[in-house]
Amino acid sequence: MAVSRGERGETVSQGEGAVTEPQVTEAAESRAGRAPEEAVAVEAEADPVFGDGAMADAVVDGDADPEVGLGDVAEAPDEGSGDEEPAPPDLASLELEGEIAADYIEGLLDVADLDGDIDMDVEKDRAVVSVVGATLEELVGPRGEVLEALQELTRLAVHRQTGNRTRIMIDVGGYRMRRRSELAETGRDAADEVKRTGEPKKLWPMNPFERKIVHDAVAAAGLRSESEGEEPDRRVVVLPAS
Repeated sequence: MAVSRGERGETVSQGEGAVTEPQVTEAAESRAGRAPEEAVAVEAEADPVFGDGAMADAVVDGDADPEVGLGDVAEAPDEGSGDEEPAPPDLASLELEGEIAADYIEGLLDVADLDGDIDMDVEKDRAVVSVVGATLEELVGPRGEVLEALQELTRLAVHRQTGNRTRIMIDVGGYRMRRRSELAETGRDAADEVKRTGEPKKLWPMNPFERKIVHDAVAAAGLRSESEGEEPDRRVVVLPAS
C-alpha cells in the first residue's frame, strides 16, 4: 500500500506500515546548512558501513538489473548455497525497507534544509521511495549523479539496519520516470539507425540504470546490444542483426 508523508515527515495519508516523523541525530543537526552534495558526502564519511575504499567494494555493475542506479550493495554468499537465488522479500520486508529509507532521506533533507514530501510504495519486488512536492534539482544533479549517490547511501543505511541486501529505488521529483522515457527513445532511435545503415552504433557513457533501459528498448526493436568499457565510461553498443 502506498504511503505519503507530509512535509518534514508528517503522515498525510496512512496505510499499514505508515510511520511518523523521524528523529534527526545530533550529528546531522550540527551539519545543517550544508549544500545537498556536501550533506551526501558527509553522510558517507560518517556512515560506519564505509571504510577506506568501501564504496568501491560495495557496488557492482547493474546492467542485468533494472533501475539499479550505480549498483547493488554486495552481499557475501552463504556457505553451501551454491547457485541458488535468494527468495524475493515479502511485502512486510519491503515496507520496512521503505520506512527505513524514508527516515534516512528525511534526515538528509533536514541537514540540507530542503523541503519535500516523501511517498513510499512497493512495485513488484522493490520498495520505492520518492521525494515529491518540490523541485529539488540539488538532489538530482547533472545526469542524476547526486540522485545515484543518494540511492547508494540509502541502500547502505537500509542494509545496515536489516542486514539484508536491498534493491530499493529512490526518485526525486519524477526524474527517473522522465529519464526512462528519454532513454527508451534513445534506444529506439539507435536501433532504427543501425537497421538503416547496417553498422554498429556506439552510444555515450551511461550508468547501469540508463544502460538497462536502452538495452530493453533495443531488444524490443528486434536488435541486440552489449555494454563495453569500464565505469564511468561504460557504454551501450547497438549491433546489427546477425
